[in-house]
Amino acid sequence: MFSVCPDKLRAFITEIYLKMGVPAAPAAHLADTLVMADLWGHSSHGVMRTFWYGARFASGATQIAAEPHLVTDTGPLLALDGGDGIGQWITQTAVDLAKDRAATFGIAAVSVRNSGHFGTSMYFTRQLAEAGMIGFLATNASPAVPPHGGVEKLIGNNPQSWAAPTGLETPFILDFAHSAVARGKIYLAREKGESIPADWALDADGNPTTDASEAIAGTLLPMAGHKGAGLAAMMDVLGGVLSASAHGPDVAGPYIADRRSGSGHLLMAINIASLRQLDEFTDEMQQMITRWKSSRRQPGVEDILYPGEPEFRHEQAARATGLGLPEEMMIRLIEEARSLGVTSDPDSLAFQA
Repeated sequence: MFSVCPDKLRAFITEIYLKMGVPAAPAAHLADTLVMADLWGHSSHGVMRTFWYGARFASGATQIAAEPHLVTDTGPLLALDGGDGIGQWITQTAVDLAKDRAATFGIAAVSVRNSGHFGTSMYFTRQLAEAGMIGFLATNASPAVPPHGGVEKLIGNNPQSWAAPTGLETPFILDFAHSAVARGKIYLAREKGESIPADWALDADGNPTTDASEAIAGTLLPMAGHKGAGLAAMMDVLGGVLSASAHGPDVAGPYIADRRSGSGHLLMAINIASLRQLDEFTDEMQQMITRWKSSRRQPGVEDILYPGEPEFRHEQAARATGLGLPEEMMIRLIEEARSLGVTSDPDSLAFQA
């Protein structure tokens, strides 16, 4: 593992995207979303994806200069067209709109069409929680799981995220796909040469596999059987069908360089202060979390963590001692950056206490 300085890494990734022609604000924002995913311990959605997005920029599948625009505006309910732009930048626009409208109307929902893969969902719902709101974000993704009992990839892993303020060090944040595991974690396992659990995926013949490469050629399994498959399908209804975007097998993932994404999302914000005093809400959230933490633990469990707390702890540790990333991945990233004229070396990105 290589110990990286997060701020230096963010500047490095930003420079890569600037060299690709991405405008300054989206370039910095996209770099931040990737580095934050690594800081939270979700390296499957971190800087390892830098050139996955870059290949889509180069092919024109993602339009780097596209600016999202409203197509419907009722006040609290809006439809946003991303114009096949950068998914992270489009979704940030939806967040900013939702915060503003929820502050006025108490609730807001933004349906997003013609977007792209936006990385880590909690990057966006967290912002709503920090604004004193409950946030929800659903998206569809490229086909990853079969319908319950099937073997064909017809449904995306289609994650959802929820966030709520707590008044503690970090909000309550849920962020999960409806497959047994996020596909990025299988790519990460292949990157590290590691095997995967047998209940994560099927190979191309429909058999359980522990080989990451065979899993990528096959299909992920849904979490909790028919429940996971049903929830994944509903996120496709909210993100794809409702928004008039693509859905099912017609959505292309970020690892496909030359197909437009067609991804759609639904973002919702509830302004807590429109329903009750925010400080009373956070007081009760703390009471609830305290009960969890003081309850009896399973053998071997040192602490009961609430959703969002593991990521917070990982970030704090990484900022204090350096962000640990696979050395081979960092060397390859630096070599690819040099091809764009971004000169750097491991020592220049290294963490220094």
